[in-house]
Amino acid sequence: MNPVQPNRNLRILTMSAVLLVLLSLYMNFIYAPREVIMGAVQRVFYYHVAAGWVGALAFLVTLIVSILYLATKNVSWDHVAVSSVEIGVVFTTMNIASGSIWARPIWNTWWTWDPRLTTASVMWLVYVAYLMLRQGLENPEQQRRFAAVYGIVAFVSVPLTFLAIRLWRTIHPVIIGSNDPAAEGQFDMTTPMRNAFMFSLFTFTVLYATLLWHRIRTEGLAYRVAIMQSRLFND
Repeated sequence: MNPVQPNRNLRILTMSAVLLVLLSLYMNFIYAPREVIMGAVQRVFYYHVAAGWVGALAFLVTLIVSILYLATKNVSWDHVAVSSVEIGVVFTTMNIASGSIWARPIWNTWWTWDPRLTTASVMWLVYVAYLMLRQGLENPEQQRRFAAVYGIVAFVSVPLTFLAIRLWRTIHPVIIGSNDPAAEGQFDMTTPMRNAFMFSLFTFTVLYATLLWHRIRTEGLAYRVAIMQSRLFND
């Protein structure tokens, strides 16, 4: 089988992800009713939370495979780690950006140094630094070992971000659980809203798995090309 060409299972997963994204657009903009107080901007919430979930999931995967790499020295785990961080950074960026879009009409500002926003930004910076710092090492083995240790330590920022709205006083609403009395923008989900919310979480999870599979394939291809170049120049 040609390693560059996607296999049948990956093609099916890709088509499924595209279909789910289209269905989620229907669920979020047609099926789910318009929220009475916030209006149309509340619909951002379906993608905002889902993007945040995928970011956290991606960084959790990085934690797990980083431990596996240190235990086995199998470079395939490093390919999964860097691929997952890249995807996690993209979705965390979406999460922060969509949060700002929602905050402008609700909080009357694009940004405030709320505990959730601050910790989310720190988490984003930590993983952007992961991608930048691993490029600063020329020795591939040192690069992979450093990235694995960093990926493990960096995960501390993920639960800290999740717990920020539960540990400190905040204006950020809690979607699951009880809200701080000072929270602004909280709302009660109707059954259609809850269905749309859960469908978005599922869709983004499948989308993450699809992107991760594609990215691992390209990372593996780049690794094989690098080995061939090394052998060519050393011969």
